[in-house]
Amino acid sequence: MAGGKFGDFPCYKCGACCKNVWRSSQTKWLDRGDGTCVHFDDERLLCKCYETRPLVCRVDAMYEKFYADKFTWDEFVEMNLRCCAALCSE
Repeated sequence: MAGGKFGDFPCYKCGACCKNVWRSSQTKWLDRGDGTCVHFDDERLLCKCYETRPLVCRVDAMYEKFYADKFTWDEFVEMNLRCCAALCSE
């Protein structure tokens, strides 16, 4: 789980978001050509640049910069988890 100043984000490290970067205009630039992030390690299901990953991949930083004035942290987490569940169910 990734902890931030707002609380923990319950990431299950399944790689679903990393395998679908092509779906969002915010992450499309990370596509390695097959819809998957250029930084995704297919074997370990982990980010190869986790410590220096882009802002868009940092849930707490994205919340603080773009969404804190629109949603509570818990609402934002719930929205992200719904997106995760939708990606995992495909």
